[in-house]
Amino acid sequence: MTLVFVETDETGAVQLTSAEAVTFARTHAATLTSLLPDGGAATSREVSGTPSGSPEGVVVGPLSDAAVDELGRLGVSVIHHLQHPDLEEYSAAAWAQAIVDIAPDSGTLLASGTPRGMELMAHVAVRTGERMAANVIAVDEEGLLRQVYGGTAFERLRLDGELQVLTVAGHACSPEETAPTTPQIYDYELEVTEEDLRTRATRTEAEAADDTSGLSQARAVVGAGRGVGSENGFGEVLELVDHLDGALGVSRVVTGLGWRPHAEQVGQTGSRISPDVYIACGISGAIQHMAGIEGAKTLIAINTDEEATMVQRADYAIIGDLHEVVGAVNEEIRNRRG
Repeated sequence: MTLVFVETDETGAVQLTSAEAVTFARTHAATLTSLLPDGGAATSREVSGTPSGSPEGVVVGPLSDAAVDELGRLGVSVIHHLQHPDLEEYSAAAWAQAIVDIAPDSGTLLASGTPRGMELMAHVAVRTGERMAANVIAVDEEGLLRQVYGGTAFERLRLDGELQVLTVAGHACSPEETAPTTPQIYDYELEVTEEDLRTRATRTEAEAADDTSGLSQARAVVGAGRGVGSENGFGEVLELVDHLDGALGVSRVVTGLGWRPHAEQVGQTGSRISPDVYIACGISGAIQHMAGIEGAKTLIAINTDEEATMVQRADYAIIGDLHEVVGAVNEEIRNRRG
């Protein structure tokens, strides 16, 4: 069995990173199973009548019809729905124990490498006595490949336990739908101990100004770095964002200087994104920033330094002043749109 912890947002929809994790689990199910002792022959709790290799999902708390439908399109065969009044709000220890209670004795248990996914899988690993591999990006017959040091190095390893516990690095793959299924839903009423509820979320408040959902979901992202020159130098970049119906992403130095809010930062200590196109304007390409954009399908760099890392890594590069280049692009778009 390959079991995926699925995160949902405030609307009940499956989060993008969880859709990626489900796709990763589905496309690598056979290989993940082959890495288990005896090739997964001892895997338990298989559900009869489900497609071979189909991942199973686990959702803690509310489960919406929209989430069920989306998981079905992603190829999930079974959804394990964990319910209890004390599980409505996030508690790492309580949620982890709930997952452990329904986890297979042998198989693979994975989550996306979000802060919540990482914390939960760490708790699960401790409670099951298994090792955990974080930020896995690929798997083959030799084992798991994971990124370390913010994606600047990679490590290959194998987990020798009956239960493989791991997290999938954000944007290690793109979410892909398959022949839709109608997931079987198993509801569980679980016991929750006060000991596990010592630490829990008591209130959630949405930030009014710094909403990062646009950045993480945008198909086009325009990045801005020190090259914009000042806090008032974002005019052309923001106009291009509007033309592309995209989002603005900035480098760490920009937020460090106070030019833009941290919510817009892309990189190792910011958001990891996977847009169709990323246009880097005046960004040199520090390792930490590159770690955040490795999921971009097409990379375009605009920079005065032709030796900059961003230029060398780009699919397309324009050597020039970003204000002149982006200004000319904006003008051309305006002219074509009349």
